Amino acid sequence: MGQRPEVCVGAVVIDDGRLLLVRRGRGPAAGEWSVPGGRVERDELLEEAVVRELREETGIDLAADSVRLFAVHSAPDGTLLVFGSAPPIDSEEALPTFVATSETEELTVVRGPTELAFSLHTKVVADWFRERRS
Repeated sequence: MGQRPEVCVGAVVIDDGRLLLVRRGRGPAAGEWSVPGGRVERDELLEEAVVRELREETGIDLAADSVRLFAVHSAPDGTLLVFGSAPPIDSEEALPTFVATSETEELTVVRGPTELAFSLHTKVVADWFRERRS
């Protein structure tokens, strides 16, 4: 019998045609852009993992019941990726003051699909923008 897949989450934040990305501070894909996210901890609900990763990587703090899970994908290595969307943030000025950490070097806001560190992040972001424009 094989190992259980690793489960990771990603957070889609901001709205009105904008999306928050983080520059990863360590591997895999250190120095590249991705949606905020990471591994789900033991006994942690998926929504709680989205909230924790978002707080750790961006300083944004929200309630787990405000997260809407919207996409699930299996990565080629067997990792299960679950994406959640956070409630809209009114403006970039409403974001908390960012402090770089070993996990996250920088934040940026994009207004359209872009190539990201992980192919599934790129796909989910492209789908997210396509849904908003239709």
